[in-house]
Amino acid sequence: MKRYLTSATIILMVLSACLTVFGQDADFETQQRWQSLSEQERQAFRIWLRERYGARDRGRDTEQQLKMLEAEIEKLKAERGQFMVELTVIRELAKKDGAIKTIEGIEYLISKYQQAFEDKLQILQQRLQRLQKSYEQRVIRNAEAVKPTRKAPDFTLKTFDDKTVSLSSYKGKVVVLEWFNLECPFSRYHYDKANTMVDLANKYKNKKVVWLAINSTSHTTPEQNLDFAREHSLPFPILDDRSGKVGRAYRARTTPHIFIIDRNGYIAYDGAIDDSPLGRKKNGVMNYVDEALAELTTGKPVGLPKIEPYGCSVKYER
Repeated sequence: MKRYLTSATIILMVLSACLTVFGQDADFETQQRWQSLSEQERQAFRIWLRERYGARDRGRDTEQQLKMLEAEIEKLKAERGQFMVELTVIRELAKKDGAIKTIEGIEYLISKYQQAFEDKLQILQQRLQRLQKSYEQRVIRNAEAVKPTRKAPDFTLKTFDDKTVSLSSYKGKVVVLEWFNLECPFSRYHYDKANTMVDLANKYKNKKVVWLAINSTSHTTPEQNLDFAREHSLPFPILDDRSGKVGRAYRARTTPHIFIIDRNGYIAYDGAIDDSPLGRKKNGVMNYVDEALAELTTGKPVGLPKIEPYGCSVKYER
């Protein structure tokens, strides 16, 4: 009677362990039910899901899916290890009690669930490989989709303190061109109140990013620009484009108007500095230039390559 109770206890322990680790067998049942549906029934089910839960952004959460799948694989391996340890302990107990039939049953369970584990692990690893491949292909497609196509016009300009600056001398670096007018309140806001331009130039100066301000205002004077640069301790030069030649080549329309040139010499970003003219937004300000520079300096394509600029019109020479 004692041996019978011992065997029954051992079997219950084995079943409990099996249910803990391999409760995921319900997944196999779900798969079987899915396989039994016709293509029409499957499509109807997909439509119902979209209507109930909304369309899914396939690209947005791919990285999270990869992390979750990797964690699931590691969890399965850990549970398998613990499960095998528990079965081994139970088998040793059965040996001591001489429960031959129970030992044979445990050996069978070990073999069975070892195979189930290998099958489950293989399925997860195959899913991981497919997801990784899909993610890599999507990254490549996205990069191609937003690949800059407009070559940045080369130029040579003088600073207002008579130094020569050529775009070609910054080959291999990211270059920010900021169209600037010290008389424009939209430009001045980013120096007098927000300090946006100086902060961004300093933030990225050690990441091979060059910042150049360009003044295409036809009636501006060297003295005005030099005084402004000293007053605001500018870490970058203001270039003299009073002729408007460079501004027109780039199609600069407003002050500020930002162009970011990538390391290959293409215009990667063209547009506004942010989405808050004169600081009208108090919270949740989107700095498009900061975002673009963060992407470019980490080898990523610019997600928003063109944004409508705001500000004063460029005061070109007529």
